[in-house]
Amino acid sequence: MNKIAYVAAAALALALGAAQAQSAAPGAGSSMTGGQAAPAAQPGTGTRNMPDAKNKLARADRKFIENAAEGGMFEAQAGQLGASKASDAQVKSFASMLVDQHTAANNELVKLANAKGVELPAVPGHGMRRDIDKLGKRNGADFDEHFVREVGIKAHEKTIKMFEKAGKDVKDAELKAFIDKTLPSLRDHLAMAQKLPQAGKKGA
Repeated sequence: MNKIAYVAAAALALALGAAQAQSAAPGAGSSMTGGQAAPAAQPGTGTRNMPDAKNKLARADRKFIENAAEGGMFEAQAGQLGASKASDAQVKSFASMLVDQHTAANNELVKLANAKGVELPAVPGHGMRRDIDKLGKRNGADFDEHFVREVGIKAHEKTIKMFEKAGKDVKDAELKAFIDKTLPSLRDHLAMAQKLPQAGKKGA
């Protein structure tokens, strides 16, 4: 009888041990998943803890923040490409300036979006990513010319129009202040691009 009881107790201990191992495994897995997800989280992920904040902005205001974030990411990423690939020193310097200033503006926009409960896109839209890929396939003077025309001039003209329209339409005071602060820099970028020698080539 004692032997039978001992065997039964051992079997029970093994069963409990297996159950503990199974319960620990999912926990470990979810912990790893959380750790892996954190660095890749979208800029606005932190706002999930503030569901009530989503009601602070009108839909048009939220849409502008999302579009501005995409445009800012495009300018910064294209600028990084220009800073590394441009063959002309002036274009390279212009590209580096775009990286610095658009990154700073993007960081400010992320803070504003988090405060307002707006989750931002993680990357620029498909069309913007495609434009960067196409630009990256060019080299030398051809790259410089297209960078100045497509990024320095056309992209900034489009962004300036979007900011000017939003400056008249947005309802949120803090968002309006961000627009008023950012617009002069965007206009400066456009003016600088238009003065580069590459701006007048190939009928630009």
